[in-house]
Amino acid sequence: MCGITGWISYDNDLTRQRGTLDAMTATMTCRGPDAGGVWLDEHAAFGHRRLAVIDIEGGKQPMSVERDGRTILVTTYSGEIYNYRELRDELTGLGHHFRTSSDTEVALHAYLEWGEEFTEHLNGMYAFALWDPRTEECLLVRDRMGIKPLYYHPTPDGVLFGSEPKAILAHPSVRPVVDAEGLAELVSFTKTPGHAVYKGMREVRPGHLVRIRRQGLTERRYWALEAREHTDDLDTTIRTVRGLLDDIVARQLIADVPLCTLLSGGLDSSAITALAARGLNAAGRGPVRSFSVDFVGQTENFKPDALRSTPDGPYAHALAEHVRSDHRDIVLDPESLIDRGNRAAVLRARDLPIGLGEGDTSLYLLFKAIRAQSTVALSGESADEVFGGYKWFHDPEAVAADTFPWLVGAGIGNFAGDKTGTREALFDDGLLAKLDLLDYRQQRYRDALTEVPYRDGDTGLERRMREICYLHLTRFVQVLLDRKDRASMAVGLEVRVPFCDHRLVQYVFNTPWSMKTFDGREKSLLRAATLDVLPEMVAQRVKSPYPSTQDPRYVSALRGELRQLMADKDAPVRPLLDAGAAQQAVEAQDQSFRSSTELVLAMNAWLRDYGATLEL
Repeated sequence: MCGITGWISYDNDLTRQRGTLDAMTATMTCRGPDAGGVWLDEHAAFGHRRLAVIDIEGGKQPMSVERDGRTILVTTYSGEIYNYRELRDELTGLGHHFRTSSDTEVALHAYLEWGEEFTEHLNGMYAFALWDPRTEECLLVRDRMGIKPLYYHPTPDGVLFGSEPKAILAHPSVRPVVDAEGLAELVSFTKTPGHAVYKGMREVRPGHLVRIRRQGLTERRYWALEAREHTDDLDTTIRTVRGLLDDIVARQLIADVPLCTLLSGGLDSSAITALAARGLNAAGRGPVRSFSVDFVGQTENFKPDALRSTPDGPYAHALAEHVRSDHRDIVLDPESLIDRGNRAAVLRARDLPIGLGEGDTSLYLLFKAIRAQSTVALSGESADEVFGGYKWFHDPEAVAADTFPWLVGAGIGNFAGDKTGTREALFDDGLLAKLDLLDYRQQRYRDALTEVPYRDGDTGLERRMREICYLHLTRFVQVLLDRKDRASMAVGLEVRVPFCDHRLVQYVFNTPWSMKTFDGREKSLLRAATLDVLPEMVAQRVKSPYPSTQDPRYVSALRGELRQLMADKDAPVRPLLDAGAAQQAVEAQDQSFRSSTELVLAMNAWLRDYGATLEL
C-alpha cells in the first residue's frame, strides 16, 4: 500500500517546485512510513510514500521505464495487483523485461503493452497515476470497486491529485472550502460517487480513468456492474462462490511482511479467517493471526439493540479455537474512545467530519494495536453488500421505501419533519432549510437508480432487489471502504477486502434474490459456500454490525463536551446549531442525540483545525 500525490502543470516548470511537492508528499507519510520519493519533470511532478509489502528492496517509487536512455513512462502507485505474477509471465512472453519483482513494474509494462485497456487485465485494489513524457499526458486510475481512494483538483493549466484530500490541500493554491452542496453531501450519508465535499475537488470514480492533456480533462468508465442471465443452478452457484473465494483468498495471502485477519465472529470475517487459516497452514505459514475489537465489560453486560442481538466475543473465540488461530482481543475503554487526541487523529485521517463517530475511533485504535504485530490484514468488509446481509435488505418497509434503504433501516434520515435522532438533529432549522437534505437525498437516489442495469424480465421483488443491491455496491459500500482505508492507512496498515474482488461481485450480483435467500435467511449463498470450514454456532449467527460501545460513560462524556462547546462563544460550529436542540441533547438521558453530538463535535474540531470555510 502507499500514499501518492502529484501535480501536472502545462504553464509552469515544476522542476523548480520541489518544496511544494515535498510538502504534498509529506502529508502521505502516514500511508507510507517505510520510504518516500519524488520525481520532477518540466510539466509533471510525482510524490510517493511507501508501505513496503511486496519486493521490499525493488519496489521503490516513483518508478519509471527507460528505453534508449529516455524515460518513457513514470508512475506513482498505491495498492496491490493480486494477479501480477501471471501478468508478469505473460508480458515477459511478449518481450518485456523486468528489473524488479514488484507489482508496480507490472502495471507500468501492462500499460505499455495494452494502453488504456490494460485495466481489463488487472485484478486488485489500486489507485495510481501514469505520466508519458512523450505525449505529456497523465492518466489517473482507480480500481473497479473503489477500494483505494484517489482525489484530484483541476487547475487552469492542469491538475493536482492525491490519495487523500490533505495532499491537495497542502498546495498553496487550494483552500479548504465547502459550499452548501458539499455540506449536504457531508451530512446526508449518501456517498455520491465522484463527490469530494471540498469545493473544486473531485474523487476519481470507481472503475474510471481520468486523462489529463493540455486540452483539458476527460473521464472514462472502464468497468461497471452488468446485468447478465444467471443460468447456474443452486448447487453450481454455491460451488462457484466457494471456488472464487478459495482463489481470491489465496491470492490475497501473498505478502513479504506479517499478515493477519480481522475477526468479529460474524459469518463474513469468520469465513475469511477460516479460508486464510487453511491456505497458510497448507503453505507451512500458519497459524493465521486474528484480531477482534471489544470494549471493557461489553460481553458480560451486553444488551441487545435494534441492530445487534449478540456480542462478538463468544463467536470470535469459537472461530479462533475452531481454526486454531493465534488470536488476540483488542479491548478498549471509554476513556480511549472519548480521548480528544484519538478523535483528532481520526479527523486527520478522514480530512472531514464525515465518519461514524465512536465507530471510527474504535476502528482506528484497533488498527493501531494490530500494526504493532502485522502489516497486512484481511477483512470481511463488503460481504453484506454482495450477498444481502443487512437487516434492511429483509425489512419490507425499507425495501419499499422510495429512498436509500439504509436511511430507513438504520434510522439515519428525516422523513416526517422530526429531526430528533437523526445525524442533523442539532443543526439550525434555517441551515437545514438551505441544505434541504430530504431533496438532496432524493435527487441522489434518483440519479443512482438511472444507472441500474436490468435484465429482460426483471419484475416485482427481483427487480427491486437488483436495485437495492446496486445501491449498496456503488454507494453504501463506499462509505465503509473509505472509513476502513483511512483508519488503517493512518497507522500504516494495509487492509485487503477479498469480498470486493470484481469477479465475485459481478457473479453474485446476477444471482436471483430467491437464490441469495434460498434458506429464508440473509447471506444464504455465503453460508452454504463456507459451511464446511465454520463451527455451527458461527455459521448460524444472525447478522450483527461492527460493534459499538454500550458504556454509559461514553455518552455522558459526549454530553459534557457539548455543554462546554455551547458555553464557548468562539466555537466555530455554534452559528450552525439549534440552541434549543443542543440543550435537549445536553440534558438527554438516553442515546437519541448520540450520532448528532458526535457529528457536531467533529465538525467543530474540523472548522477550527483545518481552517475550513463554509460558503452557505
